[in-house]
Amino acid sequence: MKVLITGATGFLGGKLAQRLHSMGYRVTAVGRNKAKGMMLEDQGIRFIQVDLSDAQAIMSLCKGQDYVFHSAALSSPWGKYQDFYSANVAGTRNLIAGCEQHQIKRLIHVSTPSIYFDFTDRYNIKETDPLPEKPINHYAATKLLAEKEIETAFKNGLAVISIRPRALFGPDDTALFPRLLKANDTVGIPIVDGASALVDITYVENVVDALILCMTAPQNALGKKYNITNGEPLALIYIFEEIFRKLGKTMHRRNISYKNALRIAKMTEVISSTLLFGKEPVITCYSIGVLAKSQTLNIEAAKKDLGYTPRISIAEGLDLFVADWRKKNHD
Repeated sequence: MKVLITGATGFLGGKLAQRLHSMGYRVTAVGRNKAKGMMLEDQGIRFIQVDLSDAQAIMSLCKGQDYVFHSAALSSPWGKYQDFYSANVAGTRNLIAGCEQHQIKRLIHVSTPSIYFDFTDRYNIKETDPLPEKPINHYAATKLLAEKEIETAFKNGLAVISIRPRALFGPDDTALFPRLLKANDTVGIPIVDGASALVDITYVENVVDALILCMTAPQNALGKKYNITNGEPLALIYIFEEIFRKLGKTMHRRNISYKNALRIAKMTEVISSTLLFGKEPVITCYSIGVLAKSQTLNIEAAKKDLGYTPRISIAEGLDLFVADWRKKNHD
Protein backbone atom coordinates (compact mmCIF):
# COMPACT_ATOMS: atom_id res chain seq x y z
CA MET A 1 0.00 0.00 0.00
CA LYS A 2 1.38 3.39 -1.03
CA VAL A 3 0.85 6.64 0.86
CA LEU A 4 1.88 10.21 0.15
CA ILE A 5 2.39 12.60 3.08
CA THR A 6 2.71 16.34 2.60
CA GLY A 7 4.36 18.35 5.37
CA ALA A 8 6.42 15.28 6.23
CA THR A 9 9.35 17.40 7.44
CA GLY A 10 7.06 18.97 10.02
CA PHE A 11 6.30 17.62 13.48
CA LEU A 12 3.07 15.72 12.79
CA GLY A 13 3.88 14.73 9.21
CA GLY A 14 7.24 13.30 10.25
CA LYS A 15 5.71 11.21 13.04
CA LEU A 16 3.05 9.92 10.64
CA ALA A 17 5.66 8.99 8.03
CA GLN A 18 7.69 7.07 10.61
CA ARG A 19 4.65 5.20 11.92
CA LEU A 20 3.31 4.19 8.53
CA HIS A 21 6.79 3.13 7.40
CA SER A 22 7.10 0.93 10.50
CA MET A 23 3.73 -0.62 9.63
CA GLY A 24 4.99 -1.65 6.21
CA TYR A 25 3.46 1.07 4.04
CA ARG A 26 5.46 2.44 1.11
CA VAL A 27 5.71 6.06 2.17
CA THR A 28 6.58 9.04 0.02
CA ALA A 29 7.37 11.97 2.29
CA VAL A 30 7.02 15.46 0.80
CA GLY A 31 8.40 18.59 2.42
CA ARG A 32 10.53 21.70 2.02
CA ASN A 33 13.14 21.05 4.71
CA LYS A 34 15.89 19.05 3.01
CA ALA A 35 17.85 18.39 6.21
CA LYS A 36 14.85 16.82 7.93
CA GLY A 37 13.98 15.01 4.73
CA MET A 38 17.40 13.40 4.71
CA MET A 39 16.76 12.19 8.25
CA LEU A 40 13.65 10.42 6.97
CA GLU A 41 15.64 8.93 4.10
CA ASP A 42 18.14 7.57 6.63
CA GLN A 43 15.23 5.63 8.10
CA GLY A 44 14.34 4.14 4.72
CA ILE A 45 11.54 6.56 3.87
CA ARG A 46 11.43 8.02 0.36
CA PHE A 47 11.72 11.81 0.51
CA ILE A 48 10.92 14.35 -2.21
CA GLN A 49 11.71 18.02 -1.66
CA VAL A 50 8.91 19.98 -3.33
CA ASP A 51 6.68 22.96 -2.72
CA LEU A 52 2.91 22.48 -2.97
CA SER A 53 2.75 25.49 -5.28
CA ASP A 54 4.41 23.30 -7.93
CA ALA A 55 1.18 21.91 -9.39
CA GLN A 56 2.88 19.68 -11.95
CA ALA A 57 5.18 18.07 -9.40
CA ILE A 58 2.30 17.44 -6.99
CA MET A 59 0.23 15.94 -9.81
CA SER A 60 3.06 13.57 -10.62
CA LEU A 61 3.60 12.54 -6.99
CA CYS A 62 -0.07 11.56 -6.59
CA LYS A 63 0.22 9.01 -9.39
CA GLY A 64 0.13 5.45 -8.11
CA GLN A 65 -0.65 6.43 -4.50
CA ASP A 66 -3.46 4.79 -2.53
CA TYR A 67 -3.84 7.35 0.25
CA VAL A 68 -2.76 10.97 0.59
CA PHE A 69 -2.28 12.72 3.94
CA HIS A 70 -2.17 16.50 3.73
CA SER A 71 -0.44 17.94 6.80
CA ALA A 72 1.54 20.71 5.07
CA ALA A 73 0.68 24.29 5.99
CA LEU A 74 2.14 27.70 6.64
CA SER A 75 1.36 28.02 10.35
CA SER A 76 2.16 31.29 12.07
CA PRO A 77 0.30 34.08 13.89
CA TRP A 78 1.97 36.66 11.64
CA GLY A 79 2.87 37.13 7.99
CA LYS A 80 1.63 38.22 4.57
CA TYR A 81 -1.78 37.03 3.48
CA GLN A 82 -0.54 36.02 0.04
CA ASP A 83 2.06 33.70 1.55
CA PHE A 84 -0.61 31.97 3.64
CA TYR A 85 -2.98 31.77 0.67
CA SER A 86 -0.34 30.27 -1.60
CA ALA A 87 0.64 27.58 0.91
CA ASN A 88 -2.68 26.75 2.53
CA VAL A 89 -5.26 27.33 -0.19
CA ALA A 90 -3.54 27.07 -3.57
CA GLY A 91 -1.39 24.19 -2.28
CA THR A 92 -4.47 22.29 -1.12
CA ARG A 93 -6.15 22.94 -4.47
CA ASN A 94 -3.14 21.51 -6.32
CA LEU A 95 -3.15 18.42 -4.15
CA ILE A 96 -6.86 17.88 -4.65
CA ALA A 97 -6.37 18.06 -8.42
CA GLY A 98 -3.69 15.38 -8.21
CA CYS A 99 -5.89 13.15 -6.06
CA GLU A 100 -8.82 13.54 -8.43
CA GLN A 101 -6.79 12.83 -11.55
CA HIS A 102 -5.15 9.71 -10.12
CA GLN A 103 -8.22 8.39 -8.28
CA ILE A 104 -6.78 8.34 -4.79
CA LYS A 105 -8.76 6.14 -2.38
CA ARG A 106 -8.83 8.83 0.32
CA LEU A 107 -7.44 12.28 0.97
CA ILE A 108 -6.99 12.86 4.69
CA HIS A 109 -6.63 16.54 5.52
CA VAL A 110 -5.16 18.19 8.62
CA SER A 111 -7.00 21.40 9.45
CA THR A 112 -6.91 23.47 12.64
CA PRO A 113 -9.13 24.49 15.59
CA SER A 114 -7.69 28.00 15.25
CA ILE A 115 -10.78 28.67 13.15
CA TYR A 116 -12.84 28.55 16.39
CA PHE A 117 -10.91 31.26 18.23
CA ASP A 118 -12.59 34.63 18.80
CA PHE A 119 -11.02 36.13 21.97
CA THR A 120 -13.77 34.68 24.19
CA ASP A 121 -13.86 31.67 26.50
CA ARG A 122 -15.36 28.74 24.60
CA TYR A 123 -15.95 25.31 26.08
CA ASN A 124 -16.75 21.88 24.62
CA ILE A 125 -16.75 23.21 21.05
CA LYS A 126 -18.34 20.86 18.53
CA GLU A 127 -17.35 20.69 14.87
CA THR A 128 -20.81 21.94 13.88
CA ASP A 129 -20.85 24.96 16.22
CA PRO A 130 -20.99 28.40 14.55
CA LEU A 131 -17.62 29.88 13.60
CA PRO A 132 -16.57 33.48 14.28
CA GLU A 133 -17.75 35.98 11.66
CA LYS A 134 -14.13 36.90 10.98
CA PRO A 135 -11.15 34.51 11.35
CA ILE A 136 -8.62 35.57 13.95
CA ASN A 137 -5.63 35.83 11.58
CA HIS A 138 -4.39 34.97 8.10
CA TYR A 139 -3.53 31.42 9.12
CA ALA A 140 -7.06 30.68 10.38
CA ALA A 141 -8.62 32.45 7.40
CA THR A 142 -6.69 30.46 4.82
CA LYS A 143 -7.09 27.14 6.64
CA LEU A 144 -10.84 27.77 6.60
CA LEU A 145 -10.64 28.43 2.85
CA ALA A 146 -8.67 25.19 2.50
CA GLU A 147 -11.51 23.37 4.26
CA LYS A 148 -13.90 24.83 1.71
CA GLU A 149 -11.70 23.46 -1.09
CA ILE A 150 -11.92 20.06 0.60
CA GLU A 151 -15.71 20.38 0.89
CA THR A 152 -15.98 21.15 -2.83
CA ALA A 153 -13.78 18.16 -3.66
CA PHE A 154 -16.05 15.91 -1.60
CA LYS A 155 -19.13 17.21 -3.42
CA ASN A 156 -17.33 16.41 -6.66
CA GLY A 157 -16.82 12.80 -5.59
CA LEU A 158 -13.41 12.71 -3.83
CA ALA A 159 -13.31 10.66 -0.63
CA VAL A 160 -12.01 13.07 2.03
CA ILE A 161 -11.86 13.34 5.82
CA SER A 162 -10.50 16.28 7.84
CA ILE A 163 -9.21 16.47 11.40
CA ARG A 164 -8.69 19.53 13.60
CA PRO A 165 -5.99 18.59 16.15
CA ARG A 166 -5.32 20.96 19.03
CA ALA A 167 -1.89 22.06 20.39
CA LEU A 168 0.39 19.12 19.61
CA PHE A 169 3.28 18.18 21.89
CA GLY A 170 5.77 15.37 22.31
CA PRO A 171 9.36 14.35 21.54
CA ASP A 172 10.90 16.21 18.56
CA ASP A 173 8.47 19.13 18.84
CA THR A 174 10.16 22.44 18.10
CA ALA A 175 7.22 24.69 18.87
CA LEU A 176 4.97 24.38 21.90
CA PHE A 177 7.14 23.48 24.90
CA PRO A 178 10.54 24.36 23.39
CA ARG A 179 9.32 27.94 22.90
CA LEU A 180 8.05 27.96 26.46
CA LEU A 181 11.43 26.80 27.77
CA LYS A 182 13.26 29.36 25.64
CA ALA A 183 11.02 32.13 26.97
CA ASN A 184 11.72 30.97 30.51
CA ASP A 185 15.47 31.27 29.93
CA THR A 186 15.20 34.74 28.40
CA VAL A 187 12.24 37.00 29.18
CA GLY A 188 10.27 34.70 31.49
CA ILE A 189 6.88 33.01 31.14
CA PRO A 190 3.96 35.43 30.68
CA ILE A 191 1.31 34.46 33.22
CA VAL A 192 -1.75 36.26 31.90
CA ASP A 193 -4.50 36.61 34.51
CA GLY A 194 -2.97 33.78 36.50
CA ALA A 195 -2.87 31.45 33.47
CA SER A 196 -6.18 30.02 34.65
CA ALA A 197 -7.50 29.45 31.12
CA LEU A 198 -8.72 25.91 30.51
CA VAL A 199 -7.13 24.40 27.39
CA ASP A 200 -6.67 21.18 25.45
CA ILE A 201 -3.29 19.88 24.38
CA THR A 202 -2.72 16.70 22.39
CA TYR A 203 0.08 14.16 22.41
CA VAL A 204 1.32 13.86 18.83
CA GLU A 205 1.10 10.07 18.58
CA ASN A 206 -2.60 10.25 19.47
CA VAL A 207 -3.07 12.47 16.42
CA VAL A 208 -1.16 9.93 14.32
CA ASP A 209 -3.59 7.30 15.61
CA ALA A 210 -6.51 9.47 14.47
CA LEU A 211 -5.03 9.96 11.00
CA ILE A 212 -4.52 6.23 10.55
CA LEU A 213 -8.09 5.57 11.71
CA CYS A 214 -9.26 7.91 8.94
CA MET A 215 -7.90 5.44 6.38
CA THR A 216 -10.47 2.80 7.33
CA ALA A 217 -13.24 4.97 8.81
CA PRO A 218 -16.77 4.08 7.62
CA GLN A 219 -18.37 5.81 4.67
CA ASN A 220 -20.48 8.05 6.91
CA ALA A 221 -17.24 9.76 8.07
CA LEU A 222 -16.38 10.96 4.56
CA GLY A 223 -16.73 14.69 4.05
CA LYS A 224 -16.71 15.40 7.79
CA LYS A 225 -14.30 17.20 10.10
CA TYR A 226 -13.22 15.88 13.48
CA ASN A 227 -11.81 17.57 16.57
CA ILE A 228 -8.82 15.68 17.97
CA THR A 229 -7.46 16.29 21.48
CA ASN A 230 -6.38 14.27 24.48
CA GLY A 231 -9.82 14.85 26.00
CA GLU A 232 -8.20 16.14 29.21
CA PRO A 233 -8.76 19.92 29.50
CA LEU A 234 -6.34 21.44 32.00
CA ALA A 235 -5.60 24.89 33.37
CA LEU A 236 -2.67 26.42 31.53
CA ILE A 237 -0.84 27.13 34.79
CA TYR A 238 -1.01 23.43 35.72
CA ILE A 239 0.60 22.44 32.41
CA PHE A 240 3.34 25.04 32.86
CA GLU A 241 4.07 23.94 36.42
CA GLU A 242 4.11 20.25 35.50
CA ILE A 243 6.65 20.78 32.74
CA PHE A 244 9.04 22.66 34.99
CA ARG A 245 8.48 20.30 37.90
CA LYS A 246 9.29 17.27 35.75
CA LEU A 247 12.35 19.00 34.32
CA GLY A 248 13.49 20.11 37.79
CA LYS A 249 13.73 23.71 36.59
CA THR A 250 12.61 26.96 38.16
CA MET A 251 9.80 28.69 36.30
CA HIS A 252 10.42 32.40 35.91
CA ARG A 253 6.99 34.00 35.93
CA ARG A 254 6.01 37.36 34.54
CA ASN A 255 2.56 38.09 35.93
CA ILE A 256 0.49 40.45 33.82
CA SER A 257 -3.17 41.26 33.36
CA TYR A 258 -4.91 40.39 30.11
CA LYS A 259 -5.76 44.06 29.55
CA ASN A 260 -2.14 45.20 29.86
CA ALA A 261 -0.77 42.25 27.87
CA LEU A 262 -3.18 42.98 25.02
CA ARG A 263 -2.24 46.65 25.04
CA ILE A 264 1.47 45.78 24.73
CA ALA A 265 0.75 43.25 21.96
CA LYS A 266 -1.17 45.83 19.96
CA MET A 267 1.72 48.28 20.28
CA THR A 268 4.26 45.70 19.13
CA GLU A 269 2.08 44.79 16.15
CA VAL A 270 1.84 48.44 15.09
CA ILE A 271 5.60 48.90 15.45
CA SER A 272 6.30 45.73 13.48
CA SER A 273 3.92 46.75 10.70
CA THR A 274 5.09 50.34 10.38
CA LEU A 275 8.73 50.53 11.48
CA LEU A 276 10.08 46.99 11.15
CA PHE A 277 8.87 46.26 7.60
CA GLY A 278 6.42 43.57 8.69
CA LYS A 279 8.82 41.58 10.86
CA GLU A 280 6.96 39.23 13.21
CA PRO A 281 6.57 40.88 16.64
CA VAL A 282 7.74 39.21 19.82
CA ILE A 283 4.13 38.91 20.96
CA THR A 284 0.87 39.18 19.03
CA CYS A 285 -2.71 39.79 20.09
CA TYR A 286 -3.50 36.24 19.05
CA SER A 287 -0.77 34.72 21.22
CA ILE A 288 -1.96 36.74 24.22
CA GLY A 289 -5.52 35.64 23.55
CA VAL A 290 -4.48 31.99 23.47
CA LEU A 291 -2.77 32.42 26.85
CA ALA A 292 -5.76 34.19 28.40
CA LYS A 293 -8.89 32.59 26.96
CA SER A 294 -10.22 29.08 27.54
CA GLN A 295 -10.84 26.84 24.57
CA THR A 296 -11.82 23.18 24.88
CA LEU A 297 -13.03 20.86 22.15
CA ASN A 298 -15.64 18.13 22.08
CA ILE A 299 -14.17 14.90 20.62
CA GLU A 300 -17.27 12.69 20.84
CA ALA A 301 -17.73 12.63 17.05
CA ALA A 302 -14.19 11.29 16.53
CA LYS A 303 -14.77 8.64 19.19
CA LYS A 304 -18.06 7.58 17.61
CA ASP A 305 -17.23 7.73 13.90
CA LEU A 306 -13.49 7.01 13.83
CA GLY A 307 -13.18 4.83 16.92
CA TYR A 308 -10.66 7.35 18.28
CA THR A 309 -9.48 6.97 21.86
CA PRO A 310 -6.53 8.99 23.23
CA ARG A 311 -4.01 6.22 23.89
CA ILE A 312 -1.30 8.23 25.66
CA SER A 313 -2.36 10.51 28.52
CA ILE A 314 -1.06 14.02 29.02
CA ALA A 315 0.89 12.87 32.08
CA GLU A 316 2.55 10.09 30.07
CA GLY A 317 3.15 12.44 27.16
CA LEU A 318 4.83 15.01 29.37
CA ASP A 319 7.12 12.32 30.76
CA LEU A 320 8.06 11.25 27.24
CA PHE A 321 8.73 14.84 26.18
CA VAL A 322 10.84 15.53 29.26
CA ALA A 323 12.90 12.34 28.78
CA ASP A 324 13.56 13.28 25.15
CA TRP A 325 14.40 16.89 26.07
CA ARG A 326 16.90 15.80 28.70
CA LYS A 327 18.54 13.35 26.30
CA LYS A 328 18.95 15.99 23.60
CA ASN A 329 19.98 18.81 25.91
CA HIS A 330 22.12 16.72 28.28
CA ASP A 331 20.11 17.83 31.31
